[in-house]
Amino acid sequence: MFNRRLVLTGLGATSVTALVPGAIMAASIKPDDASALLVIDVQNCFLPGGSLAVKDGEQVVPIINRIAKGFANVVMTQDWHTAGHVSFASTHSGKKPFETVDLAYGKQVLWPDHCVQGTEGAALSKDLAVPHAGLVIRKGFNKNVDSYSAFTEADGKTTTGLAAYLKARKVKRVFLAGLATDFCVAWSALDARKAGFETYVIEDACRGIDTQGSLAKAWTDMTKAGVKRIKSEDIVA
Repeated sequence: MFNRRLVLTGLGATSVTALVPGAIMAASIKPDDASALLVIDVQNCFLPGGSLAVKDGEQVVPIINRIAKGFANVVMTQDWHTAGHVSFASTHSGKKPFETVDLAYGKQVLWPDHCVQGTEGAALSKDLAVPHAGLVIRKGFNKNVDSYSAFTEADGKTTTGLAAYLKARKVKRVFLAGLATDFCVAWSALDARKAGFETYVIEDACRGIDTQGSLAKAWTDMTKAGVKRIKSEDIVA
């Protein structure tokens, strides 16, 4: 996993049944008013045909639609980059996608141009059916700073306000789904733990990029941070 911030470094005892390598498996979980579903970056650029398509990314949509029905609190996020964003390889002369550069806040992976503000690629998937989502957080709109996490930009200090929003609604547990497991989902999960939330990643409701072992690294770091790894079937919608 590339490291920009030196990051990638329960419901209760009754809902945790066993500890297995790399995961904490949970029994059935019924979301309550203190639970929130975070749907991360299910956008056209990350879906088949997009400029940064995640393999099988479209498969998360029906799962998200199903489990979202069980949550009173749902937040969605969107990458929302400017043209010429610092994270785009095209912005750096002689650089190619997936190479890295050193920026003021650390290592930056360079990506193909993606999720440019107002474009069809930046739009949420038309197949998402979560009409009761209460908030859409747009991130990465600062031209000179990337933002994988739904909570904090890559400089490690500029927040999106999501933690305050959730705490104002007395949310204590967050469940993450979306794209991609080893980047925006993982960084969001780690920051959720830092903000004091019980944090669950719904494995089959996510898909990863998995470049240079990034997926395994992400799961290892999330597990170390206390993020719980569950399946959609563990959630009672």
